[in-house]
Amino acid sequence: MRGGSRASNLARVLSVRNLSKSFTGPRAKIVLREISLDLVAGDYVAVMGESGIGKSTLLNLVAGLDRPDSGQVILDGVELSALGDDEATRLRRRHMGFVFQAFHILPYLTVAQNVALPLVLNGVGDQATHERVASLLEAVKLGDRGASLPRELSGGEMQRVAIARALVHRPRLVLADEPTGNLDPDSASEVLALLRKCVKGEGAAGILVTHSLAAAKTADRTYVLSQAGLSVQARSGARHQAERRGGVKDRRRSSRG
Repeated sequence: MRGGSRASNLARVLSVRNLSKSFTGPRAKIVLREISLDLVAGDYVAVMGESGIGKSTLLNLVAGLDRPDSGQVILDGVELSALGDDEATRLRRRHMGFVFQAFHILPYLTVAQNVALPLVLNGVGDQATHERVASLLEAVKLGDRGASLPRELSGGEMQRVAIARALVHRPRLVLADEPTGNLDPDSASEVLALLRKCVKGEGAAGILVTHSLAAAKTADRTYVLSQAGLSVQARSGARHQAERRGGVKDRRRSSRG
């Protein structure tokens, strides 16, 4: 079943084609059946579904952390299953950003050092790293916390650090797995708004996996994953088109800067 394939003159970031995955063993199970999904620059979508239905498996396949039984995951024209492990690691490092429920912030690094990690791993120079980190910390409202250690932050602030880290290297695709699962409602609302704003502002495409209807409502479209496949629950109208184009413009401006 195809989810969200549509004509567009915007750059296609992600194409998932007829993706299937099963697990063998004493409790063999077909997890994903013929999943298809297209995202262009500026798209921000949510994926919902019952626990155990395969949402995390889908994210792992999209990230190239696991391989499908059949089907394709294509990021910017590159088929992930055709890459070796080292090539897939380099692609993730350069072109993907991740936001996790458990934050995964390194406790012995400052906020600024945590955010800088993707740039350091990609060999970006010190001055460019400093400027980019400062810009992202301002974007997530932590401009004055760069020297702080994670133990000095609230849960909501740590997740904002994770958002900045996920976007600092200008990834093409951002994957967020239950990013508000450990947050109180007020912090969750702020984090979701910032995640959406930052993904779109950078001209990336984003996938938010969530159990929360409130979280899903912050996305442009919501897909429901079930045993039958992936189906679209809701679509947005003119506001989505305008925001998506705006994200692409911001991306182009940043790439020229």
